Amino acid sequence: MQTGEALKGYWSNAVAIPEGGKPAITFDWYRSFLQFLLNSEAYTWFGPLIVYAEVLVGVALILGAFVGIAAFGGALMNWNFMMAGTASSNPLLFVVSLLLIFAWKTAGYLGADYFLLRWLGTPWQRLAPKERAYAGAGAD
Repeated sequence: MQTGEALKGYWSNAVAIPEGGKPAITFDWYRSFLQFLLNSEAYTWFGPLIVYAEVLVGVALILGAFVGIAAFGGALMNWNFMMAGTASSNPLLFVVSLLLIFAWKTAGYLGADYFLLRWLGTPWQRLAPKERAYAGAGAD
């Protein structure tokens, strides 16, 4: 995390094209993107960013806080790992992330979202007739 050398090694292995066999990255545009990040030495700041993002996503999902946003962040990271040629359990975790994103409306029944979504409000909350009149939607 200090120097980003581990991420540099991961990206270097991902962009390498073996002489015999199939490369880890299927899409050339993604290989070019990772090569650009390597050339600009983005791994020095990207490594800590990934670590902090993974921790924040994990804590948010455990607490049940902002489940949809946290699941989207996790899905985005999983998608990038899959694009770089890492299979492992990432496809399954990607599907779970999508299910959490789709279920975000009902995720507020458990966890911290029960309080956070009521306090902050959500687009799908129904307004009372008086509140609709003030919002410009008209009265019933």
